[in-house]
Amino acid sequence: MIDKDKIEHSIKQIIKAIGEDPKREGLVGTPKRIADMYAEIFEGAFQDPKEELQVGFEEGHHEMVIFKDIPFYSMCEHHFLPFYGMVHIGYIPNGWVVGASKMGRVVEILAKRPQLQERLTSMIADTIVDVLQPQGVAVVIQAEHLCMTMRGIKKPGSNIITSATRGLFRKRPATRAEFLSLVQNK
Repeated sequence: MIDKDKIEHSIKQIIKAIGEDPKREGLVGTPKRIADMYAEIFEGAFQDPKEELQVGFEEGHHEMVIFKDIPFYSMCEHHFLPFYGMVHIGYIPNGWVVGASKMGRVVEILAKRPQLQERLTSMIADTIVDVLQPQGVAVVIQAEHLCMTMRGIKKPGSNIITSATRGLFRKRPATRAEFLSLVQNK
């Protein structure tokens, strides 16, 4: 579990290291606020996203299902700065389908960890494959990274797009193209 006391202590040290006084009025509660925030934004590290997909129902549906524009927020593990954007998920069930909120919960759990966008994309696809065993899965993530916008290269508005395909989405270009055209259609 997250050790908030260690985080508070560490943040006080960072405040001192940048030449500030952790006892200054505006900063006095900052270490606790950051510890509470980290407990919230990293809570996915202690959750299993596969549990979210256990509840579903047999519908005999074997056509593409798309969850589009699922917003997410994550923390880049390289700089501990946020990256955020939209996730699009498509899957072709083997008859077994899950409720609409379940995919959003999978995204939320996996995003709430120190992450890389590439890994997040693959983890979402692999989680769905492992639990639902669909005929295919496709995941596309488009995100803006604050490590690219507020520091370093300083290019606000630039986005990174990643994709992961499994099963029929990888084997059949037409299936992949159908998914991409549907998620790009505004």
